Amino acid sequence: MPIARNLILSALLSTAFASSALAQSCGGDLGAFLEGVKAEAVAKGIPAEVADRALSGARIDPKVLSRDRAQGVFKQTFLEFSQRTVSQARLDIGRQKLKQYADVFARAEQEFGVPPGVIAAFWAMETDFGAVQGDFSTRNALVTLAHDCRRPELFRPQLLALIEMVQHGDLDPATSTGAWAGEIGQVQMLPEDIIAYGVDGDGDGHVNVKQSSPDAILTAAKFIQSLGFRAGEPWIQEVTLPADLPWEKSGLGNEVPASEWFAMGVTPRDGDTTSGALPAALVLPQGRNGPAFLTYPNFNIYLEWNQSFIYTTSAAYFATRLMGAPAYQKGNPDTGLDDAAMRALQTKLQSVGHDVGKVDGILGSGTRRAVQKEQARLGLPADGWPTQELLQAL
Repeated sequence: MPIARNLILSALLSTAFASSALAQSCGGDLGAFLEGVKAEAVAKGIPAEVADRALSGARIDPKVLSRDRAQGVFKQTFLEFSQRTVSQARLDIGRQKLKQYADVFARAEQEFGVPPGVIAAFWAMETDFGAVQGDFSTRNALVTLAHDCRRPELFRPQLLALIEMVQHGDLDPATSTGAWAGEIGQVQMLPEDIIAYGVDGDGDGHVNVKQSSPDAILTAAKFIQSLGFRAGEPWIQEVTLPADLPWEKSGLGNEVPASEWFAMGVTPRDGDTTSGALPAALVLPQGRNGPAFLTYPNFNIYLEWNQSFIYTTSAAYFATRLMGAPAYQKGNPDTGLDDAAMRALQTKLQSVGHDVGKVDGILGSGTRRAVQKEQARLGLPADGWPTQELLQAL
């Protein structure tokens, strides 16, 4: 199954939701709730009969609630996750898709500035090029999550957008399926994004991101452009490192002009230093002895798509492979911590005043920052990769 995209808009949408005159409180009788959704749809100009057809037969899906309550964040390392997801089979299929839809990808790059590899990598990561799109009823998933009281400010607008898709003839509410959180189609997009950025790529008068690969490719390209992708610029670049870098300067958020990294001996494997004027961060997913990359402003669109550092770095790397880059150098990373040891480390970091968020055994951004600060304080190479040496030193 595709990884559900991080639902990061809920806080931004809550104010608008609360101020809506037609916003009905979540929960309560499902029939009354659906009548409120229908009334809001009609107020937006959607015919009542369309809303009735879209919502007819809707029910609460307990499996959706279960998935929402138990969202798991994988605890694999970058090497483990990227080697599983950027497999030779996926690369082969991806290159075949780039040839099969060469004209569509060329149009996507011309109109939206997004290179073929970037789109194809998301296509692969989300649904294996459309093969695994999810088997949850999209209507029931969105009804369930909009009715639930955890994040109605996010999902009620998505449910209304689904009704609009029904009005356009772009979705059959009785049969359409997708991910548990309501994402639809070959690149797993939410209904509001499909409404806003949908492109009819095959000329049939509809935006069908489930069955039509041209529609999915162009819609994804327009959406990626909307996230701020800058045409003609790189997103990630593998590099080799000298042994004496100031490791405390590494990590997302520590951007300097790429030329400064080059001057410190950071060397692009492809030899291309033409992006020296762009801000770049040195990211070391498994520390200074593992794979190393410079990330550029376009890397931010990956973080907009999915906030998981391991997912985004893998997707960005995948895109470079589809554009001709070689496999990364694995290096020889120091042995990391297992789940119990990571939790123990997070507890120790908390005890000395660091904000690592939840003690969950996950190496998130807060934990990485805290690790780096403690490494620097203790005179260890401050590369943000937690090891037994650090745990024992604390």
